[in-house]
Amino acid sequence: MSDVSEELSDGSEEFEYESFGGSDYGDNDGFEEMKPDPVKLKAYEVKYQVLSASDIQAQQDGQISQVAGILGLSREDAMTLLLHFKWNNDRLLEQYTDNMESVMAKAGIAEQGAVYELKLVPGFVCEICCEDSIELKSFALQCGHRFCEDCYRHYVTQKIMDEGESRNIQCMGESCSLVINDRAIKLLVVENVYARYEALLSRTFVFDNEHLRWCPAPNCEYAIRCDDVSPKDLKMIVPSVQCACGFRFCFGCGYADHQPCICALVKKWVKKCEDDSETANWISANTKECPKCMATIEKNGGCNHMTCRKCKYEFCWICIGAWQEHGTSWYNCSRYDEKSGVEARDSQAKSRASLERYLHYYNRYANHEQSARLDQDLYLRTEKKMAQLQSTSGLSWIEVQYLAQASAVLQQCRQTLKWTYAFAFYLQQSNETSLFEDNQRDLEMAVELLSELFEKPIQELSEIKVLVMDKTAYVNNRRQILLEDTAKGLRDGRWRYQVELR
Repeated sequence: MSDVSEELSDGSEEFEYESFGGSDYGDNDGFEEMKPDPVKLKAYEVKYQVLSASDIQAQQDGQISQVAGILGLSREDAMTLLLHFKWNNDRLLEQYTDNMESVMAKAGIAEQGAVYELKLVPGFVCEICCEDSIELKSFALQCGHRFCEDCYRHYVTQKIMDEGESRNIQCMGESCSLVINDRAIKLLVVENVYARYEALLSRTFVFDNEHLRWCPAPNCEYAIRCDDVSPKDLKMIVPSVQCACGFRFCFGCGYADHQPCICALVKKWVKKCEDDSETANWISANTKECPKCMATIEKNGGCNHMTCRKCKYEFCWICIGAWQEHGTSWYNCSRYDEKSGVEARDSQAKSRASLERYLHYYNRYANHEQSARLDQDLYLRTEKKMAQLQSTSGLSWIEVQYLAQASAVLQQCRQTLKWTYAFAFYLQQSNETSLFEDNQRDLEMAVELLSELFEKPIQELSEIKVLVMDKTAYVNNRRQILLEDTAKGLRDGRWRYQVELR
C-alpha cells in the first residue's frame, strides 16, 4: 500500500500538468473505444472523428470546391473569400448573394479569375531596392503596384515565416487592400515557404471552425471533429474525446479530460485553486477574520487586543467580540457571551466552515492528482518487471499486458475521481447528490484495492493475474456507472449548483 503523504501544490502547476500531463496519455487497452460506435454511445460519450493533416486538407479542399462550384468562381477566389469569412460558408453565400461587388472588394479581390505572372517590364525600376536591370522580373496585382521579384518574395516570405500570416497577405503598395491569393503566393515563394503557408492555412481552418479543435498534446498534429457539440450544450455534457496520439481531453474547453465536471465548473475550480490552495492551510491555522469587514488578520503579538488595519475596528482575538465591552480585562477574556461576540463568532464560524469545506474537497482532489502521477511512475518501473515476469513465469508478452491494462485504468479512474471532487464542491446537497457520492465512494474504494494489488512484488503478480484482471474490469465498470449516472443527471437537469453558471 502506498505510503506517500499528500502534498499541496501550486494551482497553476497542477493546471499545466492537466492540460498536457502524463496521466491522460496512453492506450485505452480495449476498455473504451477510442472512437465510440455511434449506435452504442453511452450517456457520457460523444460522436467524434480524429483527423490527420491529410484529412484536414481534404476537408479544406472540399469546402473550397463547393463554394467555387456554387458561385462559379476560380479556386483561388473562392479560397480568398472563405479566408475573409473565416471559413463560414453560410455567411459568405448570404452576403455574396446580397451584394457581390461589395463582398469581393472587402475580401481584397479586384478582378475575378485574375492570372498573375512574373514580367520583364522595359524601363522598370523597383521602388524598394532601386534595381533597374533589363533582366529584372517584377510582379504586380491588378492595382498596378509593381515591385521586383526578389523584394516581393522577401515580403511574402517574411509575412509567412516570421509573422505566421496566411489569411490576409496584402499588396505591398501603400494603403492597398488587394489580397495576394494562393496561386500568386505559390508563384512567388520557394517550396518550403509554400509548405509553411499551407500548414498555416490548415491552422486557420481548424481554429475558425467551431466543430474542429486541435489536440492540445505537445507536438501532436491531429485535430478532432465533433459536429454534435455546441457551446450552449456544455452545461449538459462533458464532451471527452481521445486523439490518435492517446491524449484524452475535453472538446469543449481543450483542458485534459475532466469528466464528470462540466467546463464552467472546471474554470471556476482551477481559478479558485490558483487563488486559494497555496495559502489555505496556513490561513486556516494562523489567522482570523475581522468581525466588521471580514479582512484576514494574523496575530503578531501576545496581546489579545486587536485593531484591524483595514477598518480600524478593535476586537478581542479570543472571543472576536468588540474590545470596548471587555473593560480593562486585556489579557483575560471574561465577556464571552456578549451579543456582539456571539454574532462575530457566528460569522467567523461560517467563514472557517467555508474554508474547511473547500480544503476537504481540494485535499482529495490533490491526492488523486498526486496518486495518478505515482501510478504512472510505478507503471514505468513495472514495464521492466513485465519483461522479468515474462521470462520467469513462462507467460508471453501478450499475457503480461494485464499490468498495462490495470495501469491505464488506474490513471483514468484517478483522473475521473479527481474531478468528481471539484464537481461535488459546487453541488447543492440533495437526494441526487447522495447517490453521486455513493458512486464516488464505490469507485474510490475499488481504485484503492486495484492500486494495492498493482504494487505487489513481481513474484506475486503472476499468482494474482486473474484477480488483477477481474478487479481491473470491475474498476472500469464502476467508473462507467458513475459517469453514466452523472451524464444523465446533466442531460435531465437534475443537478443544482451553489454558483451561477455563465
